[in-house]
Amino acid sequence: MAAAASGMGLSRNVLESFVCRANDVIDIKLVRQESDLEDSKTTFHPDLTHQLFGDNENIFGYKDLLVKLYYTAGRLTTYLNMTYSQKVDPVLHEGMQADEVLKNIAEKMPPGFCTNIDDFTMYIPKEETFQPYGTQLHSYKRETEGGHRLFEIYKADMSIPGFREFHERLQMFVLWFIDAGSFIDVDDEKWNYYLIFEKYLCDGSPRYATVGYLTAYSYYAYPDKIRPRISQVLVLPPFQRLGHGVELLQAVYRDMRENTDVLDITVEDPSEEFLRLRDFVDCVNCKHLPAFSTELLKAGFTTDMAQQSQEKLKINKKQARRVYEILRLEQTDVSNAAEFREFRLDVKRRLNAPFRKESSYTEKLRNVLKPEEFVVAMEDFSVENRHAKLEEMFQDCLAHYKRVLERLAVA
Repeated sequence: MAAAASGMGLSRNVLESFVCRANDVIDIKLVRQESDLEDSKTTFHPDLTHQLFGDNENIFGYKDLLVKLYYTAGRLTTYLNMTYSQKVDPVLHEGMQADEVLKNIAEKMPPGFCTNIDDFTMYIPKEETFQPYGTQLHSYKRETEGGHRLFEIYKADMSIPGFREFHERLQMFVLWFIDAGSFIDVDDEKWNYYLIFEKYLCDGSPRYATVGYLTAYSYYAYPDKIRPRISQVLVLPPFQRLGHGVELLQAVYRDMRENTDVLDITVEDPSEEFLRLRDFVDCVNCKHLPAFSTELLKAGFTTDMAQQSQEKLKINKKQARRVYEILRLEQTDVSNAAEFREFRLDVKRRLNAPFRKESSYTEKLRNVLKPEEFVVAMEDFSVENRHAKLEEMFQDCLAHYKRVLERLAVA
C-alpha cells in the first residue's frame, strides 16, 4: 500500500510539472521591424486568458511552453505558433491529453494568419503602405525618452474597404485585456469605431502603428434622439501610461457633442480604471461651466449643474452629480470637521436613496410574512446594518474621488 501511495504521489508531481500559467507563456509583440522579433523589450503578455483556457488560466501538457503571437504594428498581420521541450504522453501519463493550445487561440482569430515565421517576416516591409482607416479627428504629441511622438485619432466604419478585416484582428486583444470582454456584431450599423495610431519614421519613411481603440453603440432615446453608450476601450500595453485614454475620450466626446441628435453619453459596465478616467475627463470639462464655479459648489447640487452638463457636454444627470461631488470635495477643507461633515452628509443623502425605497418594500413584507418570518427577513434591513453599509459606500467613494483629484492636481 505504501509503495502504491508513493507511486500515486510521484505521478501527481509529474503531471503538475506539465502545468503552466497561460498569462506567463503567451508572448505578444507589435512588430515594427525585423529586429523586434528577437528583442525581449517588445514583448508583453495578456492580463486575462480565462476565456480560452478556463477560470484557473492554466495550460496543461507541456514543459517550457512558449506561445508566440506576433502582429505587424499597423495592419496587424498575425503570426501564431508555439514551442516546448516536452509534451505529456498519454501512454506514460495515465491517458492524460495535452491542451490544444493553438486550436483554442486560432478559433478566436480570423483565418489567414501565418504559422511560419519566414512568411510573417515578409509582411513587415509591407507595413510601409499601411494607412489608418477612417477620418482623422485629432492629433497630439507626447514627449518620451525616445523624443517627440505623434499620435492621431480616427473615426471609422465598416463601409471602409479593409476595415472589417482589420477590426477582426484588432478585437482579439479584447479577450486578453478586457475582463468579460466579447466580440461585437459588426453587421450592426449602430456601432461607432474610434482608433488611435502612432505616426513614426522607419528607415526614413512614415509608418503607422496601432495604439488602441474605443467602440460605442448608438441607442435610441425617446422621442427623437440617440444615446451613445461607450462599450469597449483599450489602449495596448506598450502605449499605456502616456495619457492616450484622456485624448481618446475627449476626441470621442467632441465628435458626439457635434451631433445634435445625441441626448447624452453613457458607459456600459465600466471598469474601475475607466471610471477614474471618465470622472477625470468629465471634471476637467465641467470646471469650465458656470454652474460648477467654486462659489456654487458648496451650495449643493443644482438643476443648473445637471442642465448645463447635459446641454454643453452631453453628460447625464447621474454622472453630473458624481462630478459635482468630486469637485465639491476639491473645495472642501477635510481638516475642518464641520465642513467635511457637510460634504459627507451630502454624499450620504444620495447613497441613502435606495435604502429609502426599501421602506416601502419592508411594509409589503410585513403584510405577507408571518411575524417570526418577518423578523428574520429584517435582519439585513436593520438600522445598524444600513448605517454600516452607508459608511462603507461613502469610504469607497471618498477613496475613488481622492484618486481623481490627485490626477486633477497635476493636469
